[in-house]
Amino acid sequence: MPSESNSRLMSGFLDYLKVEKGLARLTIAAYTTDICQFSEFLEKRKRVLTVARRSDVCDFLQQLFSNQVDGRSVGRKLSALRHLYRFLLLDKLIGHDPTLNIDSPKQWKVLPKSLARDEVEAMLEHTQPIRENKKAGAIAARNRAMLEAFYAGALRVSELVSMKIEDLKLDMGYVLVHGKGDKERIVPLGKSAQDALAQYLSQSRALLMSGNTSPLLFLGHRGVKLTRQRVWQMVQDASPTSGRKASPHMLRHSCATHMVENGADLRTVQTILGHADISTTQVYTHLALDRLKNVYQKHHPRAKVR
Repeated sequence: MPSESNSRLMSGFLDYLKVEKGLARLTIAAYTTDICQFSEFLEKRKRVLTVARRSDVCDFLQQLFSNQVDGRSVGRKLSALRHLYRFLLLDKLIGHDPTLNIDSPKQWKVLPKSLARDEVEAMLEHTQPIRENKKAGAIAARNRAMLEAFYAGALRVSELVSMKIEDLKLDMGYVLVHGKGDKERIVPLGKSAQDALAQYLSQSRALLMSGNTSPLLFLGHRGVKLTRQRVWQMVQDASPTSGRKASPHMLRHSCATHMVENGADLRTVQTILGHADISTTQVYTHLALDRLKNVYQKHHPRAKVR
């Protein structure tokens, strides 16, 4: 349900639609549902309708596409938001319209599903090593290291389960990844991933080996190779409590999405993902364009001149 402040705005907006716009009852009901959905989306970001940003609207629409909502429905939701923010501008309740210059949904490319940053953090917290049982603690430490590696390096499942200890260069902060078609690439690892991997190697891997030997970095019970299915299950089990089940592929695309949102260029993202062709990476283009527009609006001396 919308917050109290959003509910008051909605009441005035619905009167506006009925009296000023003369919209049909079914259209008003649909708009109400759409705006309540956006309001709930904003509340998860600790915002209300009057302080929504353009990036919030874009992220909301992208989430709809990722959840397989068809383009016509997304277009209607964008139309509802445009009506709302025109109303708020007329009433001088906001100073800018966050729906301005947003492309028609039919021009959007659907991004692969990804997790929000707080969802990734929740996953990692869920796999904090436990100390009640040595074996369970070792598995938790391994899972944490695997999740950190997935997110840090945008790895595929096949790349992670076949990774060898000799591929890991912790002292230099990178790992050598063997990708599709036997192509190798160097992927950097952040401090969080390095720490998790170091802890796993120093305290947990030997316990999982149970006296056996293996060149592989990540191991199952008695030192056996992990299956793809087991890795998928592990990621799903660590999924946020919001009910949305994650997958290794979502972690891979979360890494790429968050990097582009923070300003990484597509060539760098292409290298980390191991895409042979930049056109595959260009699915993230609109995220880069959104950031470009925001930086331009903030820094160009005549960007806001009327």
